[in-house]
Amino acid sequence: MATDIEDTVHAVEAAALMGLLPSRPRLLALGEPTHGEDSLLTLRNELVRQLVEEEGYRTIAIESDCMAALAVDEYVATGTGSLDEVVESGISHGWGAFPANRELVRWMRAHNAGRPASERLRFAGFDGPLEITAAASPRQALTALHGHLAAQVETELLPCTPETLDRLLGADERWTDPAAMTDPAASVGRSADAGRLRLLADDLAALLDTERPRLSTTGSRDDWDRACLYARTATGLLRYHHWMADTSPARMSRLLAVRAQMMAHNLLALAERGPALVHAQNAHLQREKSSMRMWQGPVEWWSAGALVSARLGEEYAFVATALGTLRHRGVDTPPPDTVEGLLYALPEDRCLVDTARLTGALGGTLPGPRESPWFGYAPLDPAQLAGIDGIVFVKDVPRG
Repeated sequence: MATDIEDTVHAVEAAALMGLLPSRPRLLALGEPTHGEDSLLTLRNELVRQLVEEEGYRTIAIESDCMAALAVDEYVATGTGSLDEVVESGISHGWGAFPANRELVRWMRAHNAGRPASERLRFAGFDGPLEITAAASPRQALTALHGHLAAQVETELLPCTPETLDRLLGADERWTDPAAMTDPAASVGRSADAGRLRLLADDLAALLDTERPRLSTTGSRDDWDRACLYARTATGLLRYHHWMADTSPARMSRLLAVRAQMMAHNLLALAERGPALVHAQNAHLQREKSSMRMWQGPVEWWSAGALVSARLGEEYAFVATALGTLRHRGVDTPPPDTVEGLLYALPEDRCLVDTARLTGALGGTLPGPRESPWFGYAPLDPAQLAGIDGIVFVKDVPRG
């Protein structure tokens, strides 16, 4: 068995990774099993550089606020702002503090310097402007969408004025109250104002679509893409807030599904521009249905990766990252009868695993699941091996 498994591994290099796939995917997803480990992010950066230089990928997306990331993209493309400012404000969840994320942005800017626009790298966040504990006000996206349309179309076509939007939105604090995450009564999402805003957001998004023949040609491609992002985000956030106010047992499943849908729509839009790389937690990128136990019980939903895969087929590829130990988090040597345990027995400190050949080497007998002693690390689910195109395995993750 050990010899058979050794035959499934390669060096962690872009050429070997692409050799696992039938063709270059439009969207190549690289997952991670935990957030914030700089050695894993540094390995990601190495692969990103190789895939950019050798395979022609031009868009790099990470699990971060899609609206905030616009400032990072502008810096990467033109040098507007400073590295410190855009990393702090443009990468959400506090992940701008990770040195490897800062290094990724610095390298992308250096790569772009002196290059024509057609050859520049682009940066994107693909998450919505929300956390698991709260969601942003729809103000930024909604007013930006209205402003874009107001500058381009006849006033009589607009469904409302900026003043109407401002009045209906009210104070941003009523949208961002963290109590609403666990108490539907604290959410403003089903108020009369929110209901009116959902209709207006839908009308504004529809107007953008019906005016596409004009708007997509009178401005730049970037202007059009940004307006579509505003529309997706405004309607998605208002939908998310609506379900935050729900009192049914399906509430959390709905919220997680709406977030995944927002992620998926952002990824599909990026893939339309050309080959794109995306990096996020494995669970956001998997093809299988997701599940989680939360305070009110188990929930299930289709992840962004599952939604994108259903649309793109073989033009979507998912490479998961797995690890052996994360000792500073209490994750010790994996049991030998798990996927991680089988790979841990190999001599390589890190390797790329051909998942299809690994499954064949296992002879149809799946390893058992690994249990994690720390909530921040998610082991591979052996039942999902068939939906994973490759595994990057790191034997021991040191303290950062």
